[in-house]
Amino acid sequence: MSALSNKGSRSRKARAILAGGIVLGVGAAVTLAAWNDSEFVTGTFNAGHFSVQGSTDGTAFSDHVSGSPATLSFSTGFDKLSPSTTVAAPYVLHLDKDTVYDATVSVNSAASSGTAASQLTYGIVEVASVADCTPSAVGVSTIVPAGTALNSVDGATPFGLTKPVTPGTSPGSDQFLCLQVTAGAGLVQGSSAVGTWEFRATSTS
Repeated sequence: MSALSNKGSRSRKARAILAGGIVLGVGAAVTLAAWNDSEFVTGTFNAGHFSVQGSTDGTAFSDHVSGSPATLSFSTGFDKLSPSTTVAAPYVLHLDKDTVYDATVSVNSAASSGTAASQLTYGIVEVASVADCTPSAVGVSTIVPAGTALNSVDGATPFGLTKPVTPGTSPGSDQFLCLQVTAGAGLVQGSSAVGTWEFRATSTS
């Protein structure tokens, strides 16, 4: 065989080996790609329920928004106040039966209007029941100190509400409040005023 033929044969072998190497490389890549396995996971998320309700008598509870506040039932004499007299009204709060978090409640705002507003002050105490809310009640704790201006929440102390023991069955424990309003010495005959308070509950979880 001539040298030229030998050279051509070696070249063909080289090409064959090279081609074989390329094929081997492709085959190896395909084999590695086949060794894959995947796991997919998913999660569904729902927000918990949180709602505070109020009652003026401790029996009928409802939600009261800013445009439709509950009307407090003050003790005898609220509609014919005289200087230095005090009247009182109960208000009861609890978390509704579907609430799943405890709450901290603050007397967040107070507003007043009318010609007698500047001559009226108020205070809020915690009492044991609706019946315990009287003009002279001292209460088990003070939420807003007596003598606070009708449009102020200065000195207000937050308090807690507990979630239902078994959500979906019954509401959380009642918190009995007693709002006491006192007329000042300068109260003018025939004057009147309206006071509005906001109790804001914030979940603690």
